[in-house]
Amino acid sequence: MSALRRFVLVVDDEAIIADLWRHHLEAIDVEVCGIAYTAKTAIDLAQAQRPALVLMDVRLRGGGDGVDAANEIQQSVGSKIIFVTGSREPETVARMQAACPAAILFKPVLNRQLDAAVLDALREIDE
Repeated sequence: MSALRRFVLVVDDEAIIADLWRHHLEAIDVEVCGIAYTAKTAIDLAQAQRPALVLMDVRLRGGGDGVDAANEIQQSVGSKIIFVTGSREPETVARMQAACPAAILFKPVLNRQLDAAVLDALREIDE
C-alpha cells in the first residue's frame, strides 16, 4: 500500500458547502485533492488520490452515506476522517463514533473549529 499524501478530500452533498470548505482549507494552506458529492465518488477519489484526511458529511447524494464511505476509505486507504454533519440522531452519532474519526463537527461549524480539527489531524499524520 502506497503512502498517504498530505491532501484533504472534501465530501458533501451540497456543492456550495463543499466549495466553501475547499476555499477555506486552501486559505489556511491545506491542499484539497478533490470534492465528492456521493459515497461512491468519495471512495473512488480517496483510492486514487490517497488523501491523509477526508472531510466527510454524513448525508450524501445517491446510495450509501458518509459513514459507509468513511469505513470503506479507512479500510482501503487508511485516511483519517473528520465528520462534518448536521445529523445528531443518536444512531447516526453512534455509527460515526464507531468509525473512530479524528473528529466529529456538528453544523453550523465555525472556521476556527474546522481549522483546529483539520490541523490537529494533519499534525498527527506528520508525527
